[in-house]
Amino acid sequence: QVQLVESGGGLVQAGDSLRLSCASSGRTFSTYTMGWFRQAPGKEREFVAAISWSDSNADYADSVKGRFTISRDIAKGTMYLQMNSLKPEDTAVYYCAADTYGGGSSWSIYEYDYWGQGTQVTVSS
Repeated sequence: QVQLVESGGGLVQAGDSLRLSCASSGRTFSTYTMGWFRQAPGKEREFVAAISWSDSNADYADSVKGRFTISRDIAKGTMYLQMNSLKPEDTAVYYCAADTYGGGSSWSIYEYDYWGQGTQVTVSS
């Protein structure tokens, strides 16, 4: 079992920055990839970014590339999402997820077997 807890969400203005954190506990040594997804009201959950737990290779959705940075601290068992130049369209509940099996696409929600409870990010114009 892996437990994930997100934090760092909030209400900001367009152009501001936020850093989300995802603290993991449990069988974290078995994690292959961790990712961030987001879900806006009335929309499907979508991929934001993912990072390989072993070598920190990262991947980003085109909509956030150049503005968001994903990172992880293995010693702390924590993943981060630094979000800069935020836009109103970034407003969503942000979820972190862990993939403990590997082998599939980090962009797919079905690749991940553990999820956090989500943290709200609201960007006003």
